[in-house]
Amino acid sequence: MTCENWRVWLDAYVDENCTPEQFAGIEDHLQSCSSCAAEALARLQLKRATRAAAAAHFAPSSEFRLRIEKTVQKSRKPLWKSAWIPGLATVSVLVLITVFSLMFSRYRAREQAIAELVDLHVDTLASSNPVDVVSTDRHTVKPWFQGKLPYTFNLPELKDSSFKLLGGKLVYIRDNPGAQLLFELRKHQISVFILEDQPNSARLPAAVPPSSFRGFSVETWSQAGLRYVVISDTSPADVHALADLLRSAEHP
Repeated sequence: MTCENWRVWLDAYVDENCTPEQFAGIEDHLQSCSSCAAEALARLQLKRATRAAAAAHFAPSSEFRLRIEKTVQKSRKPLWKSAWIPGLATVSVLVLITVFSLMFSRYRAREQAIAELVDLHVDTLASSNPVDVVSTDRHTVKPWFQGKLPYTFNLPELKDSSFKLLGGKLVYIRDNPGAQLLFELRKHQISVFILEDQPNSARLPAAVPPSSFRGFSVETWSQAGLRYVVISDTSPADVHALADLLRSAEHP
């Protein structure tokens, strides 16, 4: 994609209204393109300045404007006398700081989103009634969510696998309804969260291979407009095996 194509998404990027895939692509581009990074910085500063001005309701007096005009006139210098090289260096440093600051804030937000789902998984394990619909039959569990969610999903056939479906329940993530399914594998319980892939779910990473988070194995991915997150205290390999079954169920 050209810089012109990337810049179409810059406003959505600084407002955190992109999809996870768009976030990742824009951040990769900003790290390699100083021109677009400077443009992103300028738009971020403009938005911040606009918000600050709206909050302050400040109108400068005529005397204040006159002093500013005199200061600007005194500070004007011929182009050949300006220290443009240090200025460019300062701008480059600011651009890099802004880009990395944005990337770090995205990382922290995504980490917090995973932590929220891990907490839900732990609460489920500690509950005396961990699921609302208790069944090992996918043809019972899936229809239970009809009318409760604005989307549908498929569940895999587990007859020839080591996994056992225990049931499911309705959960809310940042005021959006989602499905939490509970599976069992060798006495380990596995939570599968299925959420609608909306802009505010961009805090979740677009795709994370099996990894460890606070002692739990976690894998996430997006597919068919849905976001999947698998969490368990079992091994990453077991989590990945269940994730593969779920992926195949959406594309039989």
